Amino acid sequence: MITDKEFTLRLIRQLTQALEKLILDKPEESLMQKELDFDTLMRDIFKFDFTTLSSKSKEEIIEIVNERQERDHKDYYEMLGNLFYFNGKTNGNKDFLDKAKTFYELYLQTSGIFALPVINRINELKN
Repeated sequence: MITDKEFTLRLIRQLTQALEKLILDKPEESLMQKELDFDTLMRDIFKFDFTTLSSKSKEEIIEIVNERQERDHKDYYEMLGNLFYFNGKTNGNKDFLDKAKTFYELYLQTSGIFALPVINRINELKN
């Protein structure tokens, strides 16, 4: 039986992969058919929509992540980085891009993974 935490983690990973494909401009046909509803996924993951999430400060969002199990933090940070990067690029929102940089940096710190695409995005956002 799947627990709520496992289900949420699966949603986070699914959203992370979908956003990664959108960021790389390689959306799969199945993603297009599903018409990803970010607000529904946000409600399932955080219990509120993206508008509410994006209105929070970086510190408030980090606190929300810190309330989750430590082993899951890297997944949250990667998803948040992708989420704010995609929305920041789409809308030209500098606050979103700043949040993306922060969450990508936290992802690298918590995961211990050398992720060149993430490092490249951080460098792009610094410039």
